[in-house]
Amino acid sequence: MSQPSSIVQHTVPAAYADQLVQLVRNWGVTGAEMLTPVGLSEATIQDPHARLPIETFGALLERARTLTGEPGLGFYLGLKKRISVYGYLGFAAMTAGSLREALEMFVRFTPTLTTSIGLRLHVEGTLASLFVEEHFDLGAARDIALINLMVGMREIGRKLTGRDLDGDHADIALAEPPYAHRFRHLLPNTRWGQPATRVVFDAAYLDLPLAHADRVAVKLAREHCERALDALGYDGDFSERVRRAITNSGGVNGFPSLDVVAASLAVSPCTLKRRLAAQGLSFSALLDSARCDKALLLLESPKLSLDAVAERLGYSTVPNFVRAFHRWTGGTPAAYRRERRAAATSSLRLVTQSC
Repeated sequence: MSQPSSIVQHTVPAAYADQLVQLVRNWGVTGAEMLTPVGLSEATIQDPHARLPIETFGALLERARTLTGEPGLGFYLGLKKRISVYGYLGFAAMTAGSLREALEMFVRFTPTLTTSIGLRLHVEGTLASLFVEEHFDLGAARDIALINLMVGMREIGRKLTGRDLDGDHADIALAEPPYAHRFRHLLPNTRWGQPATRVVFDAAYLDLPLAHADRVAVKLAREHCERALDALGYDGDFSERVRRAITNSGGVNGFPSLDVVAASLAVSPCTLKRRLAAQGLSFSALLDSARCDKALLLLESPKLSLDAVAERLGYSTVPNFVRAFHRWTGGTPAAYRRERRAAATSSLRLVTQSC
């Protein structure tokens, strides 16, 4: 769930702007053309410690699209993504022992890069899902930012593991842009206009070893990320601990109560609610989010009836589940499942035609 913008002033590393400036040079656009109108210089964006307001970065994305005349700039930006742009967090992920460890560090330490987005990892049986939470609306530049993120995650995943994650697919909470058909090969098996932005993949991939695993290096990088998180005075790790407790403390069917989660975190229920409220969050909202995450993954399995899905989510009847799902997504579980099957059939047809 998003944090109110009145509480959090979102920023991004200036290195993101430098990457953008380097990209638009391919269209003959100079750094001065990009930066001068927004009061920036190349010296500023090349400062490894500099940060930019998210609003400024959004304006740069839109300016880049206007100057290059390329509406699908997000795809090009994602292809250029290098894990080094994430600094110590990128180094920590690169030297992690497995894909699971790398993703868990991105989930935990993304606030050291920006609080404008959040990541959460949900595993249900044989499927895993990496969800993207948007905490700030970039307006007209939102498509560039989301596509850049999704393509970039796919590219980084390939570079970390040294392989394609076969069978993975993406959902994007954005209407399909008119230019997207030109780039289908970069985001295959993608559904647009979905209730959540996420990548779904085989949970077995989480145990893949990484090529540059280094136990000493990852420990040093993690310690640096911990210090950076502390320096921000960011209490978001508490909400992430609550999320994990909600997901991990429940049984096969249903989710734990507030009292159970509070006890697992060694705090009182009142303290748990107070600390979440300080972030603009609530226990019920996090519980709802966890239920929605689990529902979307359970509905991927054609072997589970709606009765079984409802039971695993802790609902006594299917109608109760249907009402909750409609509140989360604006649709019904049956319609969501039909759309997923239709999308899978369409993707298979495209692959067959290209062979």
